[in-house]
Amino acid sequence: MSAEQNKAISQRIPLEVFNQGRLDVIDEIVAPDIKEHGDLPPGIPAGREGLKAVASALRKGFPDIKYRIDLQVAEGDFVAGYTTVSGTHKGEVFGMPATGKRAEWAETHIVKIVNGKITEHWGIVDQLGMLRQLGLAPTPEAVPAGR
Repeated sequence: MSAEQNKAISQRIPLEVFNQGRLDVIDEIVAPDIKEHGDLPPGIPAGREGLKAVASALRKGFPDIKYRIDLQVAEGDFVAGYTTVSGTHKGEVFGMPATGKRAEWAETHIVKIVNGKITEHWGIVDQLGMLRQLGLAPTPEAVPAGR
């Protein structure tokens, strides 16, 4: 597949799955045996079901969640993307009780696409930035001097 086709496939995860809640897209474009190269939240299984669980949990915790693709680069079978995510924390998510606060954080994802299916995933999420905005982690200015 071309780089542009691979980019279009990878865009479907943030734009259709996370923004619109279309979990059916996962079965369409993610390989059943996808290899996850990062840590998943506790209790989340690997594979398609894990991706569905993460999307469902984030959409429940942040009902107005919005992924914006800021940058995409494709080469061969790989697509790298940088996204900005925003939402209001109105429900429990991954053990974090709702705060009612709005947050915006960055995510970087790299996927390998073979024959139109995402077969591998690497992801980095600015969880600390998100937690600080939600008041669930201290900000640097809140740390006492001398520490």
